[in-house]
Amino acid sequence: MDELPLDQVRTLLAVVDEGTFDAAAAALHVTPSAVSQRVKALEQRTGRVLLMRTKPVRATESGEVVVRFARQLARLERDARAELGMADGTGPVRLSIAVNADSLATWFLPALARVPQDPPVCVELHREDESHTTALLREGQVMAAVTSSPDPVAGCSVRMLGLVRYLPVASPAFAARYLTGEPERDLREAPTIVFDRKDDHQDAFVRALTGDAAIGAGPVRHYIPTSEGFRDAVVAGLGWGLVPEQQSRPLVRTGQLVLLEPLRPMDVPLYWQQWRLDSPALSTVAEVIWAAARESLRTPRPDPDRSGLIRPDRQDTP
Repeated sequence: MDELPLDQVRTLLAVVDEGTFDAAAAALHVTPSAVSQRVKALEQRTGRVLLMRTKPVRATESGEVVVRFARQLARLERDARAELGMADGTGPVRLSIAVNADSLATWFLPALARVPQDPPVCVELHREDESHTTALLREGQVMAAVTSSPDPVAGCSVRMLGLVRYLPVASPAFAARYLTGEPERDLREAPTIVFDRKDDHQDAFVRALTGDAAIGAGPVRHYIPTSEGFRDAVVAGLGWGLVPEQQSRPLVRTGQLVLLEPLRPMDVPLYWQQWRLDSPALSTVAEVIWAAARESLRTPRPDPDRSGLIRPDRQDTP
């Protein structure tokens, strides 16, 4: 009774992917009753509730473990069939990856262009904040993720990619209007550009600048949920913000942006987490991404004050 019947595992995955028992039944070419019976049998076997019967259906925390196992099993089966030369009609190798918007807008897509296409590899990208991409790994929605978390998700390996540097910038006109005194005070009151409600960069920067963990950036906030739009909003003078160095440095050189605190950039570590699978396609993509990150991101340096990475609030010449 310890084994997990594969037909039941695949059925649970179909229900999660399709969203309803009826849709899963259609995808599996069985009756809705058969789908329900398989899921119930799997729940009885594991002694756990695996699905929340909502619309759409969602996996519970225990269900996410089974879903992740089902996706890994499917990936291994496809890889094995490909290596054996067995045509299965599934087409190109498909990999789902979670990545943050700033990486997408700067170094990640050129990296993907380097992935060998023999055999063809298709990627399905899920855009998510770097501090939340591991949730997609944990839920089994993606096979790999660019994340700010060094703590591996269960069943995953982790590898450091490097540091992405953010520069606090504003348009010259904005700086002349709002930032005329002490930055510690002005940035607490000036209008701010924020990516979305998960974005804590601007608040973290102000906390590091002031040394006060109880405060953050100003109350006037413009939410701009694209990396390019965020940069353009800062250039347009809607507010100040932390813009990736690869996007902001050229604009500083041309005078379209000014550095607010030249000696205080924010360095955010990025890691690559992936399922611990013997998947040739996933391994190839991982190596390409890692190599590209070493070229595009900053390399961590030992902190003389403490072991580890450069802290975001550490003074350092950009």
